[in-house]
Amino acid sequence: MTSIDLAFAGVSIGAIAALSGIGLLITYRTNGVLNIAQGGIAALVAYIFREMVVDWDLSIWVSALLCLAVISPVIGLLLERLVFRPLARRRASAAESLVASLGVLVLTVGMTAGIWGLGSRGDAPSLFPARAVVLPGDNRIGVDALAELGLVIAVCVALGVITNRTRFGRQVKAVVDDRQLAELSAIPADRVAAAGWAVGTTLAGFTGILLAPRLQLTPYGLTLLVLETFAVVVAARLSSMPGAVITALAIGILQSELSQFQVTGRFAALFLAVQSNLFVAALLILLLLVPRLRELGGDAGSTGRFSSRGAPPSRPPGPGGQRRDVLGKLGGAALLLAPLTFAPADLRNAFTVPAIALIFLSLVIVTGYSGQVSLGVAGYAGLGALLSAKLTAGELFGLPALPGLVALLLGALLVAPVGLLTGYPAIRRRGLTLALTTFAVGAVVSRFVFQQQTFVSKLHVTPLSMAHHTLSDRWFYIVELACLGLGVLVVRNLHEGRLGRALLAVRDHTEGAAAVGVDVRNLKLLSFTVSSVVAGLGGALLMLGTSSFDAETFSPLNSLLWFTAVVVFGADSAVGAVVAAGFIVTIDTLAPAGSATLAVGILALALGWLPGGLIPAARGVVTFLDSRLAEDRTEAAGPLPVPSGIRSSLPSAGLTAGTVVAVPVRYPYPSSANATTLTPFGQALAARVRAVTRPEALTHSKASARSEALTSPGMTP
Repeated sequence: MTSIDLAFAGVSIGAIAALSGIGLLITYRTNGVLNIAQGGIAALVAYIFREMVVDWDLSIWVSALLCLAVISPVIGLLLERLVFRPLARRRASAAESLVASLGVLVLTVGMTAGIWGLGSRGDAPSLFPARAVVLPGDNRIGVDALAELGLVIAVCVALGVITNRTRFGRQVKAVVDDRQLAELSAIPADRVAAAGWAVGTTLAGFTGILLAPRLQLTPYGLTLLVLETFAVVVAARLSSMPGAVITALAIGILQSELSQFQVTGRFAALFLAVQSNLFVAALLILLLLVPRLRELGGDAGSTGRFSSRGAPPSRPPGPGGQRRDVLGKLGGAALLLAPLTFAPADLRNAFTVPAIALIFLSLVIVTGYSGQVSLGVAGYAGLGALLSAKLTAGELFGLPALPGLVALLLGALLVAPVGLLTGYPAIRRRGLTLALTTFAVGAVVSRFVFQQQTFVSKLHVTPLSMAHHTLSDRWFYIVELACLGLGVLVVRNLHEGRLGRALLAVRDHTEGAAAVGVDVRNLKLLSFTVSSVVAGLGGALLMLGTSSFDAETFSPLNSLLWFTAVVVFGADSAVGAVVAAGFIVTIDTLAPAGSATLAVGILALALGWLPGGLIPAARGVVTFLDSRLAEDRTEAAGPLPVPSGIRSSLPSAGLTAGTVVAVPVRYPYPSSANATTLTPFGQALAARVRAVTRPEALTHSKASARSEALTSPGMTP
């Protein structure tokens, strides 16, 4: 093929990326939400389209009409009405909207995997015929490329006309400029937001249907491919639609043109990786070059709103708090030790729990304590696994083969320089730039390291051994628990003392912490570095537990799933990290593939009702019920007679000796200052539980209220 023919071939993929970018920009400019779920929606619509054509025998155009004119817009309208409108009404932070979008992504991917499975399908129908049009000079361009380019032009022209020539377009501009002011001016901001979501999800559906025939259709593969097209909106700085279209076409054409060059020698694999993953490389390069994106709605990279706790109390808890703490630790230890009694097959399934719990603890460090969004944790975990395997085999830096346990710990420590180097450019960015940078780092590591035969070919995973004896399954699980205990100790030391308070100050208010002399930059670097080491240790254990290195285990999509799970169960809760790991492994073991992803997605959409996540909410309910029960015990104690030592003061108060005075007896219970504030839903639930468990207290309170009403002035019995 000539260079012109290759350019025409690149127009097709560039036009599809442009459609995805336009959809992202429309949703973002009308709602202030970067729709991370674009890839999941695209994959879901692509699978529905294939189901209609292949399995239901509907015509291609009828199926396309149903998918693009009915299903895709309805998805957008439902998301706006049920998920993002409540967030907009209560003025939720940009970070909360970002996590809600991640929840939608996890939910849609889980639905797709749960319905159609994780297997690949190569029979996705093409919307346009696979024919070429002959141009002057004997050059050829595909009908699909012409149709897709025409679609991009038509969408841009239609949006330009609507925006500049219609009343609705003026309303859109007003909402984009200032939503609150537009609402005060009686502009229907909700209608504008709903229209933006409908158009955005329709273009996402177009993207999925057009991309599906070009690859083996899988839920994760297509979703990740669409996510990589975020490079075009980064180049447009989240504002310029022409910039997004031009960037998409340029990257598509360049990717096609590179295929005509043949590179041999040691750089052949690298060149092929760049040529096939140009959108990923462009995403990271653009994020490093673009100084700042034009963001709406505040800092989407700050996670302070996800955290339910401040610094640990300086004084030890009371007897009740100590008792609950001891019981909680004993219960958690019993649950973690329970797999030692399982059958061998069930015990091997439990290997994954401590490993994933360590990866989740690394996210607690960087997200829950230092307040930074990190969407690339799977990259650090995979590097820890790869380096440990190389050290065990004696294939790294010319070092001899190291014992398994030494290689495990040293491999995790060697991830620290990588965390430091990648964390430095990340901490200089904020908001969506920070979130996308961490995701891009994980995607680049996955595509250019884990999926390259240069690094993973002939990689042999040696079982963990000590003193030249291979550990049994039970002893390996005990080693995992010891590593998990080490990770929990690291997290606790980072949370307590002066260092912990400094990190929490950075999390809650970066500028304020810097103003009082906190070294913000070095603290952020410390959190990224320690987090990468803990994630590397978890990744190495995950590899040893499965006895293989699988690049898909450390894919960028798993980074998004793991981050969402940590936020759902409590971003600043070490207990929540362990519970989340057990929850995901249990669901994946007992239910069909994709069920855990679906469950995490559903729980993520409930974050508006559960501030801080599930574990902090449960802790708050327990504290609230405990305080209420203490008040009930106070009421049940009844009045006490006046002690004889103070009877001499009774006449001055107009009382006589022997008068019974109600002196409430107070029992110690947790102070409300340290308790988690419940949402209205949580308070209603707690009140309902109290009414059901103590109906006599509810009857007594109602009778007292009636008595007060009858004896008040102006009322007659």
